[in-house]
Amino acid sequence: MTDSNDPAAPALFDYSPWHYWKQATADDRARQHRFQRTLCEAGDEYGIGEDCYISPLAAVQNEGLRLGPRSYIAAGAYLTGTLRTGRDCTVNPYAVVRGTVELGDGVRIGAHTSLLAFNHGYEDPDTEVFRQPMSSEGIRIGDDVWIGSHVVVLDGITVADGAVIGAGSVVTKDVPARAVVAGNPARVLRWRGAPPAGRQGTPTDLAGRLTAFADTARAQADDVIARCFVPGPDGGGLFVDAPGGPPTVRAQCDAVEIADLLLGRAPLPLSADEQIARLRSWQDPHSGIVGALDEDGRQRPVGALPFSEETGYHFLCVGYALDLLGSEFAHPLHSVAALTAGDVVEHLEALPWEENPWYCGDWADTLGTALMWNRRREVREQPGALDALFGWLLTHADPHTGLWGTPSAADGLMPVVNGFYRASRGTFAQYGLPVPYPEQTVDSVLRHARDARYTRRDRQTACNILDIAHPLWLTRTTGYRADEIVTLARQLLADALKHWVDGEGFAFRAPHPTTTGERQNRPGLQGTEMWLAIIWYLADLAGVSDALGYRPRGIHRPEPALIGTNRHTRAVSRGRESR
Repeated sequence: MTDSNDPAAPALFDYSPWHYWKQATADDRARQHRFQRTLCEAGDEYGIGEDCYISPLAAVQNEGLRLGPRSYIAAGAYLTGTLRTGRDCTVNPYAVVRGTVELGDGVRIGAHTSLLAFNHGYEDPDTEVFRQPMSSEGIRIGDDVWIGSHVVVLDGITVADGAVIGAGSVVTKDVPARAVVAGNPARVLRWRGAPPAGRQGTPTDLAGRLTAFADTARAQADDVIARCFVPGPDGGGLFVDAPGGPPTVRAQCDAVEIADLLLGRAPLPLSADEQIARLRSWQDPHSGIVGALDEDGRQRPVGALPFSEETGYHFLCVGYALDLLGSEFAHPLHSVAALTAGDVVEHLEALPWEENPWYCGDWADTLGTALMWNRRREVREQPGALDALFGWLLTHADPHTGLWGTPSAADGLMPVVNGFYRASRGTFAQYGLPVPYPEQTVDSVLRHARDARYTRRDRQTACNILDIAHPLWLTRTTGYRADEIVTLARQLLADALKHWVDGEGFAFRAPHPTTTGERQNRPGLQGTEMWLAIIWYLADLAGVSDALGYRPRGIHRPEPALIGTNRHTRAVSRGRESR
């Protein structure tokens, strides 16, 4: 036992708090309780559990603090932001815990370790870094996690239950459950006990799971499509995205894409000729625009603009659906063919690249695709129009991020990564040209992939995962950060395979009990079409796409669209029906 009058006694607890529970006298405990009360009076959002110890020599400057029972904060620790811990958590001497940090039960943080749940913006080269806005995604640590000394954990990281992080590591991506990681950047070295399900597999094991999935999807494809078909009174009918929804132009095209991908034919019950005739009839002969449908399946009037938010995607989905069916648009896309180079630049300059980079990428995608369809019909655009599109994108890509637009303080990199996918898909990918800054693009996409708000399995959507997978696939030939990309692809692939719902396909958003019944969580044609393509891209990044027995040929095709046409390759596709 220590003597409470011994001046060395407080220092013992400050730097070695684990002695407090066995050696503290009544006076030591009374002094600690008074200190804790003083802390709680100073912070409205403070709560300290039973038998905790906080060194008076720690800099506790939190806006919110919740310590679970039997937790301690040692001398020299520096805490800001919001910290919430479970029971038996420890913050050892000189550790730094800043931003929004959540610890589970039994988390041990070594001396001189830093959990930094915030980041400085640095994208604007003309503004000093310290003057640029800060972002914070938060750090989440699971139960029974041991973090060694001198570790750095960056913002947006999730460390799952039972993980161990070796001393001196720099953690730049999520740590799986029961993984033992170390290094800069930290990598999985081994596992505590048997590897978790899905982690012990070799590439061959993963290939087997992909083959089993693809066989299931093929066997159920007709049922997935049939549940979304609404027969018409005249013997025809229309597809809806999901049962109970209205008919849309996109739903007809998604059905064509799914049937082609999995079955090598047009979707039942209508014949390919019937579906070709319908899609071609929907095109306005004067503008080339395909108008939207109302709830009764009747077409709405088209506008006078080259394309609108309501009709722009139809240039993509209808064009590719017709191509898969062995046909093409009935008329040139006149509204786009009329654009001069000056018109293109004027439109691009007027787009809200800072406020809504996804919409801007969508616009570039639509324009690039529309010009491509005209070229496939040997209808040339106005002189310099296509060059103006590529030239503007090349000269306005951020050399630091490789993207267009600026990350958002609220949404992180998601809007600009998603906008990059759309803009690059319809231009560089579709025309077979390299993107401006491939390595910077990889850095940005991998950084975004660490944001658990968009990549945690229960929060995934088809858009958000496709917008990660496709840019990484598009830049794969650089070999840059290849090992990290393969690891991420395998992780996201394992998640994606679990989203399939037997007989119904994929929902746009990953299933979760808290969102059951919401429109985006209902399996349908859009989700199925997108996730099938995502799975191929992830599998190809992981080196096992051959196990699927399919390769996208439509709107998400990996090859440039100007290389050949699907009308000349339908015999090859039909051969897949015997697989």
